[in-house]
Amino acid sequence: MSDIIDLGGAPANEDCAQLGHTPDFERLNRLEVAAYRAAIIARFGPPPDGCTLVSVTNRHDFGVYYSLGLKVDALAYRRNPAVAAYTEAAQDGLESWVEAAFAPPVRYEDGAAPTVDRDRIDDIVTGALLATRPNADGRFAIPEFETLHRNLAAAYPASAEAAKILIQEVDA
Repeated sequence: MSDIIDLGGAPANEDCAQLGHTPDFERLNRLEVAAYRAAIIARFGPPPDGCTLVSVTNRHDFGVYYSLGLKVDALAYRRNPAVAAYTEAAQDGLESWVEAAFAPPVRYEDGAAPTVDRDRIDDIVTGALLATRPNADGRFAIPEFETLHRNLAAAYPASAEAAKILIQEVDA
């Protein structure tokens, strides 16, 4: 038996697409959930066997919206300390995109249409990898950046390669 902990559609203190209000809601909602998944992985690492990050479909009077869920196998939670530790660490989600060194995937300005600077998850992750990259001497500007960078590079190798190429182009 599994339980799903709903982590929300974006970090708790961030603006996000609103069902029935935001233009192009479905696309923006899905983009935010995908970015939130990557941000959770950056912060806490990939889930161990026995739990997984899933998209949760929520039906509402105004339509369908999606959120990020942490699906936890109950038996694995009791038997595997890594599953229990990951669940305890990740169950409250994030408060802001900054906790994972992410720029908000969608910006909401009062009275204006939502702005999307990067519309692909690979590009969003590449941006976070660039923000958390080590200095030329291999050290990280902020010690926590090392964990964020390592987790993202392992989970998103194509984005890690894209970030590496961009850095080489800038340094050339």
